[in-house]
Amino acid sequence: MLKKLLAIDKRLLLVIGLFVGIIASVVTAKTLAYTDSAEFCKSCHIMNNVYDSFVDSTHAELACADCHLPHDSLVSKYTFKAKSGIGHVYFNSLGESKIPEVLHPTQGSEEAINSNCVSCHSSTLDNVSHDVKESCIKCHQSVPHGKGFKTEDFYKAPKPGELLEDKGGSINNG
Repeated sequence: MLKKLLAIDKRLLLVIGLFVGIIASVVTAKTLAYTDSAEFCKSCHIMNNVYDSFVDSTHAELACADCHLPHDSLVSKYTFKAKSGIGHVYFNSLGESKIPEVLHPTQGSEEAINSNCVSCHSSTLDNVSHDVKESCIKCHQSVPHGKGFKTEDFYKAPKPGELLEDKGGSINNG
């Protein structure tokens, strides 16, 4: 078999190898792009409510990965994606009883989400004071998953001074 393969014209082998490489690259790129999409994410039944709230939002044209994955490098994006994927596979297959009704981001996810909010909305940040908040989702937790994704604290009336401390604006006395 090896002798027959070596007897084939090297140019033909090069063309075949190039063709196979192109096909493999396209399939890999399309697969990676699909796994960033909302359609892929909603394939897990626990994500149905998340998906339903997302498609009604102003961010519905984005892919889930646009907000939920870091974008500083491809290595960090795919490392983060792989770790999250392993966790999602575990919870959907073995730990389903431990899945909460309302999903909240992990600290790593929250950092990626906040960084992506700032990246996309930098012009808004230049025009509106946001210096008091620790993260975007502290006040904007209903974006883009508004329906059923607000915590109890969101509906409580603010305590005196809390709006200035936690939710907006700053007073400069000097």
